[in-house]
Amino acid sequence: MSVAEIFNGMAGRFQADKAAGATMGILFDLSGDDGGQYYVNIADGKLDVSQSAPAAAPSATVKMSADDFKAMSSGSLNPMMAFMTGKIKVDGDLNSVMKFQSLVGF
Repeated sequence: MSVAEIFNGMAGRFQADKAAGATMGILFDLSGDDGGQYYVNIADGKLDVSQSAPAAAPSATVKMSADDFKAMSSGSLNPMMAFMTGKIKVDGDLNSVMKFQSLVGF
């Protein structure tokens, strides 16, 4: 599955019932083959994805390789272990990233 397919399918994984009151924007900066920048915005119980950097500053920026992102989204890479070992770097609000993780089931 490509990175684009994962992001395109994210709305289907989104748990809107748990997102009440949540407002955040997460920029994923993925390196390597199949990488790129993807912005995920959560507001008003909705999730929107765009393949570009946002006009305004995101709540957090997540930097990792596209391969590690694919492994994380499939469940073969534990997000917390990846963060602890430096495979994932977060600039900004780490709590937003953790909340995002729970809302999309990573």
